[in-house]
Amino acid sequence: MPGIIRALATSGTPFSILTKGTVAMRDVPLLAEVSRDVSVGMGVSIALLDRDLQRSVEPGTPSPQARLELVRRIRAAGLDCGVFIAPVLPGLTDGEEDLDALLAAVADAGATGVTVLPLHLRPGTREWFAAWLRREHPALVPRYRELYARGSYVDKGYRRWLSGRVSRLLRRHGLDRADRDTGDTWPDGSLPSGTPGPVRVDQEQLTLL
Repeated sequence: MPGIIRALATSGTPFSILTKGTVAMRDVPLLAEVSRDVSVGMGVSIALLDRDLQRSVEPGTPSPQARLELVRRIRAAGLDCGVFIAPVLPGLTDGEEDLDALLAAVADAGATGVTVLPLHLRPGTREWFAAWLRREHPALVPRYRELYARGSYVDKGYRRWLSGRVSRLLRRHGLDRADRDTGDTWPDGSLPSGTPGPVRVDQEQLTLL
């Protein structure tokens, strides 16, 4: 990765990094250095704070606390950093207390922007998640069948409900922005400066689970 970062900077190419992996901490000094020559966007994905649930649904990935520390280090180095709260799991991580605590932690870490995305069950992910849900939370299976009856995207009614809940919490923690009604857009700081925006997230390409 350091070689890629230097190649992009040397060629004058702005770039962004989206990760849930904390190995990026190693590269923060280099990213800060090259940001003097090219614009650098940084994005970190953090789905939840509950460590036990995180181990179950995202086995082998860095803890939420480690990812929050990554955000802090990026910001301490003088770089912007957007955070994706994703994926939000209906019935598991969409409670007001859960989202409030997570957004408070993200704000405390210094995130420059936040986008909240509900679970997207693309082919492959859908089958794995369905098996996990039957095994770990069988009572929720009928609810998920209803919410995802039309395919990969969650029901529009649920999206409206989640958006209403999240909007209040974003305002509470100073993370809202004027163009939030444009839909699921990349959070401030996650794309190079000067990117024409707002840029919508294409969840068919963005794998967050």
